[in-house]
Amino acid sequence: MNNKLTINYLILIIAFSFFGCRGPVKEENKNNASASSLSLHVENEKYVVIDTKESTVTWKGSNLIGSNSHTGYVYISKGELIIENGQLMGGTAEVDMNTIEDENHGRDNGLVNHLKDPDFFDVKKFPFSTIVLTKAVSINGENKKVAGNLTIKGITHPVTFPAKMEVKNGIVKVNGKLVIDRTKWNVRYKSGKFYDLLADQTISDSIEFHIKIVAKK
Repeated sequence: MNNKLTINYLILIIAFSFFGCRGPVKEENKNNASASSLSLHVENEKYVVIDTKESTVTWKGSNLIGSNSHTGYVYISKGELIIENGQLMGGTAEVDMNTIEDENHGRDNGLVNHLKDPDFFDVKKFPFSTIVLTKAVSINGENKKVAGNLTIKGITHPVTFPAKMEVKNGIVKVNGKLVIDRTKWNVRYKSGKFYDLLADQTISDSIEFHIKIVAKK
């Protein structure tokens, strides 16, 4: 009798452990699956799909004092532009933050690994950044003033930036320069706003993004 009770007790413990361990795994898979939520309108003729092989984003950061600066790249994973009558009406681009590179296209070094850490972009927790274009106003010729919403680290703020746009033979080319205050997106590492007595180690709050987008029907 005691042996039966012991066996039943062990079975209950094993069953509890098994199903108890499965819960977090399902939740983790759910989180990973929802990390990239961008869906493309592939059957809508107004939407032109971004060519991720020809599109790129170049970033630049620098110290507040002195000439020390770093540049590099990060890549668009998917996206689309809304074009009506040859004009840019909107669009969405998703950036894979795991593709951060330095100026030599290196992805596994001290600089890049630090940029992926919670000090900067916390890439494990926030693997994607997105920009949703909401408006483009013509200034003259190819020159536009583009407005949109930029999401980094799960934080969204409106942005505006100048861009040049060309539509020719079903190919759309957009080149723009976006400058942001990184602290608005909780990237505070060595910011003069939050850390005192950093002197020449203070990193500028401004980050430049030179955006090159090529989209094709």
